[in-house]
Amino acid sequence: MKILFFVFALLSASAFAEDTRQLASLPPAAQESLRQEMLGNLVGLNEVLTLLAQGKVKEAGLVAEAEFGVAAQGKHRNKPVDARPGPHMPPAMHGIGMDSHKAASEFASVAASGDRDKALALLPNLTGACVACHFSYRTR
Repeated sequence: MKILFFVFALLSASAFAEDTRQLASLPPAAQESLRQEMLGNLVGLNEVLTLLAQGKVKEAGLVAEAEFGVAAQGKHRNKPVDARPGPHMPPAMHGIGMDSHKAASEFASVAASGDRDKALALLPNLTGACVACHFSYRTR
């Protein structure tokens, strides 16, 4: 019981701590485009994990490439400039995004072979880019 109280106290204290992530000032339309893309990425990542758990490694790779890989770049190219997140991001934030596309394509390439163990070994590269960006940046 004491441990549970201690964990709760730590979590409560951190919930009220100042957010020290760098603010990425995006126009409202770009912020909304990015928000929608990130929500879609959560759904896609869940699908990749579900397929891997079912032993459908090749299918997981196809989803990863289509949703987050290099093939998925440019989703916002037909939108007005104010609705495109990329041009408004700090360069390092944009770099993390580019690295995430590359990591997803690398995962997809290995998954295409059907080798579950090798694909699983690359999964942290894919999710690591998400963690790095969300840990370092905020939009509001």
